[in-house]
Amino acid sequence: MDKHPVLYSYRRCPYAMRARMAIYLAGLQVEQREIVFWDKPEPMLQASPKATVPVLVLEDGCVIEESREIMEWAFDKVDVPWVSQQTETLERINAWIDENDGDFKHWLDRYKYADRFPEQSKVYYRQRGERFLAKLDEALQVQSYLIGEQMSMADLAVFPFIRQFANVDKVWFAESCYEAVRAWLHKLLGEDFFAAVMKNRPVWQPNHVALWVNEPDLQTRDQFLEKAESR
Repeated sequence: MDKHPVLYSYRRCPYAMRARMAIYLAGLQVEQREIVFWDKPEPMLQASPKATVPVLVLEDGCVIEESREIMEWAFDKVDVPWVSQQTETLERINAWIDENDGDFKHWLDRYKYADRFPEQSKVYYRQRGERFLAKLDEALQVQSYLIGEQMSMADLAVFPFIRQFANVDKVWFAESCYEAVRAWLHKLLGEDFFAAVMKNRPVWQPNHVALWVNEPDLQTRDQFLEKAESR
């Protein structure tokens, strides 16, 4: 059994992004194992037969398979100043994440892969997703983040999916009426913690040296690979 937690991740997966960001911001030493969907590693499949990322395997063998639970696990480990435990705040955080992971994700998938869902047009799917963008924009017009003037788990959990939505048609998004959402997204995409967890890493191999979620001295894929193969 590994003597540290192990996170199976995929760089561009929004669920994995938010798990990595939470672990990074909590300052926890967690090994990150990058996978590819067409050749998933056997240890990951043994730990989690659902075979989707992220998957966090703890030192005692316990497995956390949901990104939201990984975020909660990370923030429960440390005293993060902007993570409030007030019931009202947690209810609002959960409400944002529930809507993002439910209705919005449903329409995001259809908008992004409209050719797979020919029942309606791409514009139809986008407009359904816009209902969530409109709610975000209304909130962000009067405050800097979804819960108030401090970033919360809601922002970390939601913005990778808004990033995906924006990237489907960048021209449309840039010209859309959602100015507050654009500013919020731009701000979060420019954060150091996002850049840190989005570095390009080699696919994990069983003989690799552990690569941590936070690797401040490594920047390029070649540097990560050099460390991974440095036995």
